[in-house]
Amino acid sequence: MRLAIISDTHLPRRARALPAACVARLRAADLIVHAGDFVVRSVLDEIEALGPPVVAVHGNQDDGELRELLPAERTIETGGARIGLIHDAGAARGRLERMRRRFPDCEAVIFGHSHIPLHEQAPDGFQIFNPGSPTDRRRQPEHTMGVAAVDQRRRIVFTILAAR
Repeated sequence: MRLAIISDTHLPRRARALPAACVARLRAADLIVHAGDFVVRSVLDEIEALGPPVVAVHGNQDDGELRELLPAERTIETGGARIGLIHDAGAARGRLERMRRRFPDCEAVIFGHSHIPLHEQAPDGFQIFNPGSPTDRRRQPEHTMGVAAVDQRRRIVFTILAAR
């Protein structure tokens, strides 16, 4: 199972469209995961039109229509692995353990909000992952997104990529 992971697209405020490489990866995925801050419903519609199924949560910048349509947090199951999804995972200090407590039945948690790409893994394999933003890099060297592969043993391998 191949996941394409984005967050904090902030369209059309931060950019007019997603970068071409990002769109290509979204189209090639088995599942698109968006960790919130689309801003308006039409952006969700555009991402859904790319083809693969989309799972998402709303973010703090999303309008009322998106807040009604999308949950604030959710758990998804893909390839036998359970992944928590939330927009804002809170302060950096203690984040990994806080997310483990919030999503105790999950192997990983995907989040956004900071626009800062991050991948942390605990010794027991529990992971947290932030893909950054493909449109608003906020002091980061480049725009980013994430991909993940889930294998037959429910192992999740996350990768942060440039979203040019």
